[in-house]
Amino acid sequence: MAESVSEGQSLIADEGLDKGLDRLTPDKIEKTINSILKNETGARLKTYVSTCIHCGLCSEACHVYLSNHDPACTPVGKIKLTIWEILKKKGKVDAPFIRRAAEIAYTECNLCRRCAMYCPFGIDIAYMISIVRRICHRLGVTPHYLQDTAQSHSATFNQMWVKDDEWIDTLQWQEEDAQDEIADLRIPIDKEGADIFYSVIAPEPKFRAQLIYQAAVIFHVAGLNWTMPATPGWDNSDMCMFSGDNEMMGRLKKSHFETAMRLKAKKIVMGECGHAFRSVYDMGNRWLGYSEPPIPIVHSIQLFSELLRDGRIKIAKKYDKTVTLHDPCNTVRGAGLHEMIRMVAHETCEKVVEMHPNREHNYCCNAGGGVINCGPPFKNKRVENNSIKADQLKDAKNRGAETVIAPCHNCHGGLEDIIHTYNLDMELKFLGDIIYECMEKPEE
Repeated sequence: MAESVSEGQSLIADEGLDKGLDRLTPDKIEKTINSILKNETGARLKTYVSTCIHCGLCSEACHVYLSNHDPACTPVGKIKLTIWEILKKKGKVDAPFIRRAAEIAYTECNLCRRCAMYCPFGIDIAYMISIVRRICHRLGVTPHYLQDTAQSHSATFNQMWVKDDEWIDTLQWQEEDAQDEIADLRIPIDKEGADIFYSVIAPEPKFRAQLIYQAAVIFHVAGLNWTMPATPGWDNSDMCMFSGDNEMMGRLKKSHFETAMRLKAKKIVMGECGHAFRSVYDMGNRWLGYSEPPIPIVHSIQLFSELLRDGRIKIAKKYDKTVTLHDPCNTVRGAGLHEMIRMVAHETCEKVVEMHPNREHNYCCNAGGGVINCGPPFKNKRVENNSIKADQLKDAKNRGAETVIAPCHNCHGGLEDIIHTYNLDMELKFLGDIIYECMEKPEE
């Protein structure tokens, strides 16, 4: 294989990556790379590349490296095997190089940005890996399952091909189920002027509709003025951001913002997802030209902590199993919501034990960054590349933790696989699960 294939690493068969190579020519590779470098990068990339002194201090930050100790899996190693080589050769790289670079960028880095905290210069390696993903997307060399999800975004503006009538049917179904518990509860649809526009990721109506039910109960008891939209724009997720399809990322965020503004909502409250928050709050808005989102954005972690702090939600009985907390990368390292997670946990749970390290130093779930969406071909690799997280969970379990609270969908997916593979026998919960279970509700 090409010189870019690192020692000890083998390529995993993937239709999207392998068939994409058939359409490549040396001229197409060079022109595409140089177009992106010229038109979509600038001083930021040049500064990072020229500043790095190859010290390797980022190594101890990376869960992939800490799980297998392959030097090629260090953050600096991944950069050396991808963007540095591309820059050094001025885009004159071959198809096998692109194939290996794609696998590194999409499946061996979660863009978690933990390494940036350990770099003495604060170099954002995730940004540089994102440039590699952008190049691979433009060349048509993207993991099959990830591209399939991006295609569903493009066709339906949600990642699960949920049809418009199915979305409304799901909201009405959850409303009817919740009315068995609270007779006058409503899930307001397309209500103009609400204080809160509540958005979720498409796996909720598809697989976890109970989370919409629980949110509706929490909002109703708290007396909130809220709504959910009837039209596309309700799904706040964004796998296009991770595939490198910035154009579609922009279309998704535009739809999301404009739907909230059409309903004249005062702010968007997002369900428990990390990557969606990153897309709406930090990436998609900037691609559209906004320095800040055009409408205030609040993650549900923040909303839940405020409802408990202000006494709008009261706890009837605390959760009696010992819990530990997983800090999602995008809402903790990316947004600093770690103390709000702990406030909610301590208000609702009898006993909380911390993972070590924790807060912004917590290890990534190895499912975010689009990695879990690369699908079954890479599942075993993904789980094996995060044995360090399994050790972290096991340590918390040995100190009594029975339940892991993880306020993020991708984190649930990654942690569920780790817990199963390493036989840890721990339960996973969202913050909304815990609040719903423990809160005071009106008696019928």
